[in-house]
Amino acid sequence: MSVDDRFTRRDPDDGEVLGTRSEVVTGPVSDWATDFSHLEPEWYEDPYPIQDDLRQRCPIARTERFGGGWLPTRYEDVAAIAYDTERFSSRAIIMGNYRPPLDLAPVGSTPPISSDPPFHHDARKLLLPAFTKTKVAKREAAARAYCHSLIDAFEGRDVVDAARDYAQHIPVRVISDMLGFPPEDGPRFRVFIEHALEGVNLPPDDRMANMQELFDYLYEQIHDHLENPRDDLTTYLIEAELYGRKLEPEHVSGTMALLLIAGIDTTWSAIGASLWHLAKTPADRERLVAEPELLPTAMEEFLRAYAPVTMARLVKEDMHWNGVDMKADDWILLSFPAANRDPAQFDRADEVIIDREVNRHAAFGLGIHRCLGSHLARMELRVALEVWLERVPSFTLADPDGVTWSSGQVRGPRTLPIRIG
Repeated sequence: MSVDDRFTRRDPDDGEVLGTRSEVVTGPVSDWATDFSHLEPEWYEDPYPIQDDLRQRCPIARTERFGGGWLPTRYEDVAAIAYDTERFSSRAIIMGNYRPPLDLAPVGSTPPISSDPPFHHDARKLLLPAFTKTKVAKREAAARAYCHSLIDAFEGRDVVDAARDYAQHIPVRVISDMLGFPPEDGPRFRVFIEHALEGVNLPPDDRMANMQELFDYLYEQIHDHLENPRDDLTTYLIEAELYGRKLEPEHVSGTMALLLIAGIDTTWSAIGASLWHLAKTPADRERLVAEPELLPTAMEEFLRAYAPVTMARLVKEDMHWNGVDMKADDWILLSFPAANRDPAQFDRADEVIIDREVNRHAAFGLGIHRCLGSHLARMELRVALEVWLERVPSFTLADPDGVTWSSGQVRGPRTLPIRIG
C-alpha cells in the first residue's frame, strides 16, 4: 500500500497560530468565588473543601484568569451545561490561555470530544465498535498478565511507587496495543500527556510547539501503518469513511491524540487514587481482600469520590444563565468531581462508602460526550485492583507527605509511595 496523499504533512511554519489568546496568569487565589484557578496547588492537592465551600456560598464561581470563566459546583448545574449543546460549545475542552478559532466547530481538533452536533454523533459512532463490552473483554487476559508482570518486578522491595511503578503503565500498554504503537514508546506518551493537560498556562506558542511534537509522532505512526497495515485502531481510522469519503487527516490524527491522552491519564489517575484510598484506609482494604466480590461496587464509589476528569466548554453567545451573566467565549469548567460530591445528589457525599448501592455518579461525564471508553476504563481499573489486592493484600502509605497530585483537569496521584507486606 502506498503512502496516502491525505497524510502528506505541510510545513507548520507556513501557518500562524489562530484563535484568541489571553495572558498567562498564575499565583495565589484571592477568593475562590471570584478568582478560582484549577492550576494552583490548593486545588490539585485537595479540591474538595474548596468545592464544598463554593457550593454553599457561590455555586457558580467566576474568574478573570484564562480570559474569563465560570465554575459550577452543583450537580444540577454541571449536568444542565453538559446536556446543553445549543448554548455551550465543546470546540475547546481544556481550559487555558488559548481559545481555538470559531471555524474549528463543529469538528474541533480532537473529534469526537471536541465536536459539536450534528458532526459529533457521526464521529462518535465511528468509534463505538472498538469499545464494546465484547471487544474490551478480549483485552482482559493480556491486561491481567501485564499487571502481574509489573508486580513481579516488586520482588525484594519494601516500598514501591504505586503510581509510577504500577498505575501509569497499565493504560499505556492497553492503549498502545489498541492503536498499534510500540509499547517501548510509553515514556514519550507521558510527556505528551503532561504537555497537553498540565502545560495549559504556558505561552500559546510554546503550547503549540509541544502539541506539534505529539502530532509529528502520530503522523509517523500513521505513515508506518499506511506502509504496514495491520488489525488495529490506527489502521481502522485510516480506512474509515464518513459521509462517503475517508476521514480528513486532521480527523484521524486528532482522534488518535484523544485516545492516547484521554485513554491513558484518566485510567492511570483512577487506579492510583483507588490504591491511595486503600493504602490510607485499612478497614476498606481488609474488607475488599476478604470480600473480593464487593470490588465492582467499591470501584464505582472510588470513581465517584475521586473522579479524575474535569471538562471545559465555551459559551456560544452572551446570556444570563442561572443568575450569572456569561459572555461569548467565556470558559465553563465542568467539574464532575464537584458534581459527584454534591450532597443534594448523593447521601453522605463526602464519605467513601465502598458498598454504596445507588451510585449514579458522573465520573465518566454527562450528556453527549459521556466517555465512550468507559467499558475499557472499568476493565482496566477492576483488573488492576484485583491483581494488586491478590498479590499485595497488605499495604500502607509509606510517606503520606510524599504523595503528589497532577495539576490541570485530570487529577490523580503522580507519586504514591506505598509500603508493601
